[in-house]
Parts: sequence; C-alpha cells; structure tokens
Amino acid sequence: MKHKGKLKKYIKEYRWGNVYAMIKNNRKDPQLCDLDYKDKHVVITGATSGIGYYVAKKYASQGANLICINRNKEKSERLKEEIEREFKVSCTYFLADLSLLSDTNIVVEQLLALNHPIDVIIHNAGVYLTKKEVTSEGFEKVFMVHYLSSFLINYKLREKLKSQKSARIILVNSEGHRFAAWGLRLDDMNWEKRRYSGLKSYGSAKLAQLLSILIFAEEFQNTGVRINAMHPGAVKSETGLENGKLYTWYKKNILDRTLKPASVSAEALYYLGVSKEVESVTGKFFNLTTLEEPTPPALDFEVARDLWEYSLNLLKLK
Repeated sequence: MKHKGKLKKYIKEYRWGNVYAMIKNNRKDPQLCDLDYKDKHVVITGATSGIGYYVAKKYASQGANLICINRNKEKSERLKEEIEREFKVSCTYFLADLSLLSDTNIVVEQLLALNHPIDVIIHNAGVYLTKKEVTSEGFEKVFMVHYLSSFLINYKLREKLKSQKSARIILVNSEGHRFAAWGLRLDDMNWEKRRYSGLKSYGSAKLAQLLSILIFAEEFQNTGVRINAMHPGAVKSETGLENGKLYTWYKKNILDRTLKPASVSAEALYYLGVSKEVESVTGKFFNLTTLEEPTPPALDFEVARDLWEYSLNLLKLK
C-alpha cells in the first residue's frame, strides 16, 4: 500500500503556527475536573507504575472501580491492596502482556464477559526501544504494544460499548507522532526494509493510533461512545527502562530532572474521561487538556482507511 504524492501533499499542509501552538501548549497546566465518578468502571492498561499508577489512584480517589490490565502479578496485587485499602473501591486486574496478540485476545474476552458497563478505557501501556525487537508472534514490539493491542481491544469491544450508549476511550499518545513526519509505511510496518530507529518506530506507532481514532470516531457516530488521544506532557515515567544500563542512567540523571510528576498526566486523563466540557468531543488530539491539531499525516483519512483494512487483515478480524 503506497500512497504516491503524499510527501508533496504533507509539505504543503504543514504550518509553522501548529509548531508554535505545540510549544505554547507544552507549557500549560491541565484543566481540572472536580466531579466525582462514584460506582463507575474504568479500564486502565499498564497501571502498576508511572502515569498508569497515578491515573488509577486519581480515578479511585473519585469513587471509580478499576479494572487494570498489567503484566506483573506481584505488582498488580500490591496495587489492588493499596487502592482498595486507601479508597474503598474495587480494584480487579487481568494479567496480559500486550506485546502478545494471544494475551490481548484473552483479555478482550475477559472484558467482554464483564456484567457491567465500561465507562472509560485508558490505553496507557507503552514501550520505547532503541533496538528493534520482534515478538514471538512476528510483530515489531513497539507497533504491537502501542497500536495493534489498543486497536484490537477497541475493535472487539465496540458492540458492547455501543450497547451502553455511553463510554469514553482515551489513548495516551504523544507529540512523538511528529517523528513520523512523512506518514506511515504500510508496506513496512515491521521495519524490514528500513533501518530501525527508536524515535521513528515510536512515532510511527503513535501516528497509527491517531489515524485509527479517525475511523473509530466514524464507527461510534451517534452511539454516545467517544474516542480521543492525548499527549501526557513531559512527565516522568518508566518507559524505556528496557534499553540497558546506559539509557537508564541517562533517563534518570538527565531526562527525568527536567520532567514534571506523572500526576499531571493523571489530572488530564481524569478531565478527558469525566468532564462535561469534552463529553461531545471525539476523534481529536489533546496536549494534556488543550485541543491541538496533530501533523498532516495524522489527519489523512485515505491512509486511515487503508490502515484500518491493513489492521483487520493483519489481525485476521475479517
């Protein structure tokens, strides 16, 4: 699937004003929401550390019951005990490695089996790699964790969510989608024809997320289901710790010193999940809680539809 002439198209569509807006938005604090969320049910992936941990505590502090999707059983047990003790809400968890299609399919069936609505889904699990890794199922790991797993969950849950007549899906995205400045290479999503780059791989996966919400927003039109993506701000997280001692040292001693606490992202994700101000907004990208225009490749409906078909075929969903 090659889109000839896209490079010229994107060059014409880029605007310096959007770059200035991004820089300005990066300095803003998120809007806050003080509404409670008592007895609602919130799904969070990657909730045992970083942004996901603070998101779990934020929603629980407002009365929400949690369904956390994590890899590690011991950490999940500790989170469950802490949340239930401190906030007197339910905190259940499903174990799944979202780099594996098999695990993702199992957790989808568990979510479909729930006998209550899912009010908010927050796709937070992520990975950043400096060297290419291919999963045992043959997928480039960053693409699988950030894009394919979230796509599969959203796609298979769509009828359940529609039947509820109300739900919000939020993808923790990134300004890093800008690293895929000239769009997706649907003929090489596994990075077999190009030299692998951590930044470009990450940007490509995040760009795919943004393109997917364009079609999901159409799919959910007039159903009460909303889907949006957000940049979580320059905050501390545990993403990238898989990349060895040198990167870990660099992250801890240089990167993290300039970053804000992950609780900032949690406030933004609570606002986007609960606030009345954005309850009718769908298919959009936020920098924390500020509506922002992503790059031209992220707004290309032609590529979005091709990506949709590519994903359905790749995941054998047709």
